[in-house]
Amino acid sequence: MCFRKFWPACALFLFVPLALSQPLPVVASFSILADMVREVGGSHVEVSALVGPNADSHVFDPTPADAKRIAAARLVVVNGLGFEGWLDRLVKASGYRGPIVIASQGVQPSVALKEPHSHVNNTLGHAHAHPPGAADPHAWQSLSNAERYVQTISVALAAALPAQAVEFEKNAGDYIQRMKALDQSIKMRIAEVPSDRRRVIISHDAFGYFAAAYGVKFYSLQGMATGSEPSAAEIVRIVDQIKKNKVSAIFTENISDPRALARIAKDSGASIGGVLYADALTEPGTAADTYLKMFEHNALTIVRGISVSSSK
Repeated sequence: MCFRKFWPACALFLFVPLALSQPLPVVASFSILADMVREVGGSHVEVSALVGPNADSHVFDPTPADAKRIAAARLVVVNGLGFEGWLDRLVKASGYRGPIVIASQGVQPSVALKEPHSHVNNTLGHAHAHPPGAADPHAWQSLSNAERYVQTISVALAAALPAQAVEFEKNAGDYIQRMKALDQSIKMRIAEVPSDRRRVIISHDAFGYFAAAYGVKFYSLQGMATGSEPSAAEIVRIVDQIKKNKVSAIFTENISDPRALARIAKDSGASIGGVLYADALTEPGTAADTYLKMFEHNALTIVRGISVSSSK
């Protein structure tokens, strides 16, 4: 029994275990990373994403509320490779001094671009530029790279909560096995499509790692400002490119305006293959609300799109 004069000590004894049982507050830079952290951390983490579902990380404009979220976190997980151009300013504004986990650590980056391009938020006027020769930051578009992400996240969570290290390692291992199984399934499906038909148009230059992993050629419209429509001359050039390269299908994205691609599809005769998800998951309970569901959706949508086109 706790007597009055011993109450402070008893209170400390009672409340410390409760504090230790609270989930670790983690902030992830965008929705895909947040999902990976949840898969590994399970009930031991409470994760929020700065850039949520169906939102574009390239044009994200942090608010004071985002700085407060980071200040309250015990772990911050980011992609790295120049993806979060706004991150340093936000962390500095928050006063956060805890660990920042770069999920792409250990990934062999590929070069994204031969020419510079930028993503522009037409409403806010903010731009995020990628210089020529920069690393392609969209490394999660390869499942083998995603395995590295998961391993890095598992190690970081174990450092933050050593008592749960074994559980994190098991969760990561199970998650990676699911990734490997999906990877093999996708390779088998894409191999069924003739290699000369694996050519598609996409609005956003985000599928370079997917292209390398599965032998699909992507022609990107990126280089124009996000959300803007191409000029008449640009449309002519793109249509000519589609015909010259016998592009099989055109795909829109959940973070891009589809109207320009729809117009190009009409002028070129190419078919619209569906919607792909590059940089963001969808809302909970929808088609691509987890990383693995997003990846499988993208792969099957691409296969269906180029298969229909090749059968014409």
